This record gives sequence, structure tokens and C-alpha cells, in this order.
Amino acid sequence: MRRDVFQAIADPVRREIIDLLAKETLTVNAVARNFKISRPAVSNHLKILEECGIITIKQQGRERFCKIQPGNLVPAFLWIDQYRTLWEERLDNFEDYLNKLQTKNKKNDKHK
Repeated sequence: MRRDVFQAIADPVRREIIDLLAKETLTVNAVARNFKISRPAVSNHLKILEECGIITIKQQGRERFCKIQPGNLVPAFLWIDQYRTLWEERLDNFEDYLNKLQTKNKKNDKHK
């Protein structure tokens, strides 16, 4: 089964693994030590990330090393980025609304 980058980033554990591997190449065991889930569960997440092309896993002696392939995250980044302006505008509008509410509540508190 060929998976895509969106399946990889859909899970919070996989996003954390991506964050870890973005900083450095780690062994499977080193990745697993960062989580409070079973080693097989971490291995399954790593397998999905590998199937999506986001990481590579290379055997070196007795260890398996996980390395990020950041270029394969580009499709997700480009898709998300197209909505950035829209969300920034909405967040700015929401911030304005909250500021107005806060100002209104301060005025009401002064009149009590």
C-alpha cells in the first residue's frame, strides 16, 4: 500500500517523530525512548513514515538509523501554505474581536 504525506502528518505521534528526526538522525531505539507507547507501536509509525517517503531507515550493523527526507514534506507544506493567508486574516479578525470584548468588559467593570 502506497501512502501519502498527508497520512503521515495526520497522526500526532508521527508529527513528533518528524520533529525529532528533523533535528538529528536517530536509531529506532532512540526514537522509541521519546514516547510512552510500545516499541512495536513506534516501529509501526516509523514504517508509515518510511512508506510515505518522509524518512529512510538504513541498517548499519545491529542498528537501524532513521533519517528525515524533508523534501518529501513539500507537497503538504505547499497545500497548507495556500491557506495561511486565509487563516491569518481570520485569526487577526478574531484577535480584534477579543480585544473589543476585553475593552468593553474593562469599561463595564469601571462602571460597577
